[in-house]
Amino acid sequence: MSNTITITEAAQAHFANLLSQQAEGTNIRVFVVNPGTPSAECGVSYCPPEAIEASDTEMPYEAFSAYIDELSLPFLEDALIDYVTDKMGSQLTLKAPNAKMRKVNDDAPLIERVEYVIQTQVNPQLAGHGGHLNLVKITDDNIALVQFGGGCNGCSMVDVTLKEGIEKQLMQEFSGELTGVKDATEHEQGAHSYYK
Repeated sequence: MSNTITITEAAQAHFANLLSQQAEGTNIRVFVVNPGTPSAECGVSYCPPEAIEASDTEMPYEAFSAYIDELSLPFLEDALIDYVTDKMGSQLTLKAPNAKMRKVNDDAPLIERVEYVIQTQVNPQLAGHGGHLNLVKITDDNIALVQFGGGCNGCSMVDVTLKEGIEKQLMQEFSGELTGVKDATEHEQGAHSYYK
């Protein structure tokens, strides 16, 4: 599990610089607030020696160690911490694709794996439009029934988004397992919904 998080050299130098101004023995802690929920946020804080818990996982780097609490650990799989400099200045970026939902094993039931891809790949794309997608169920003939919510509900582009984007993505990801993706949202219900 030691390769859970990638801290780039630029980010390591940034942390080393910050830590040089802290009390000796201070390291960093990487954590997830509300792990496994849509509001999960990845964060980094100072970790003085007295704040280290026995159950923490230590990731040693040249100039410091990063400590991760037991609860956050599975949600930080494949996380990337980088220090990016551009025209706007420098900033620390934290990407934790599994913060909102724990990574599922390849042998997990199909419904869990489809749900994982929807939460980690599809929903971040829809979030820009204020929408989200929920997996309702997988039918006996392996069709994923999905439901749009938020800004996607009643949007006239839902069919295009589903066919061109989401269905292609899921069919590619679960080639040979899923036979189709259908919209379970009843767009004709409710006066606010657009229906053609």
